Amino acid sequence: MPSYHEVRLYLSGLWLLIKGDAQGFRLLDVSDRGMLRSFWAILWCLPAAVASWLWLHELVRASLPQDSRLGGLFFVRTAMLEVFNWMVPLILAGVLCLIAGTQRKFPAVVVTMNWLSVPFSWAYGAMCVIMLLAPALLPLIGLFQLALIMALVISFSRIIRMIHGPKPLMIVAFVLVLMVPNMILTEALQRFLGIYPF
Repeated sequence: MPSYHEVRLYLSGLWLLIKGDAQGFRLLDVSDRGMLRSFWAILWCLPAAVASWLWLHELVRASLPQDSRLGGLFFVRTAMLEVFNWMVPLILAGVLCLIAGTQRKFPAVVVTMNWLSVPFSWAYGAMCVIMLLAPALLPLIGLFQLALIMALVISFSRIIRMIHGPKPLMIVAFVLVLMVPNMILTEALQRFLGIYPF
C-alpha cells in the first residue's frame, strides 16, 4: 500500500497537472504497475466513504416507518454501489481510449482519476459528517456540494487535457464518461438494491 508520503507526492502531481504543468507526470507512476497500485486509492477513500454510508443510512432510516431497522446488509449493498461507481466509469474510459486509438494513455487516465478520488472523497465525507451532526446546515452544505462538483469537472477536464492534448471533443467525452454514469448508476442502483433514501 502506498505510504502517506507517496500519496502526498501523487496529489502534488495532480495539482501540477490541474495547473497545466506537465511536470506533474514526474510525480505520478503512470506505468502499468502504477495503474494497478493506484487502486489502493480505494482504501485511502474508505474512511470518507464510510461517513457517506452513515449519512445515507440515516436518510434511509428516516424514510422508513418508526422502529424499522437496517441491518448489516445495508452496508454490504452500499459497498457494492461504491465499487460499481468506481469501476464502471474507468471501464467506459477504457472503451473510449480503445475507440480513440489512445490505449497507451489509459494507464495515465486510471492513475490520475483514482488518486484524484482521494481529496474529493474526503471533502464529500467531511460534508456528510457535518450533515449528520448539524442537519440545519443542509442548505449551506448543498452549495458546497455544488462547488465540489464544479471543481471536480474542472479538475477532470484539465487533467484529461494534459493527457490527451487540447482536443475539446475528447475532453468533453472523457468528462461525460467519468461523471455521468456515476449520476445515473447511483440512483438506479440505490433503487435496485433497496437503499434509495427518497
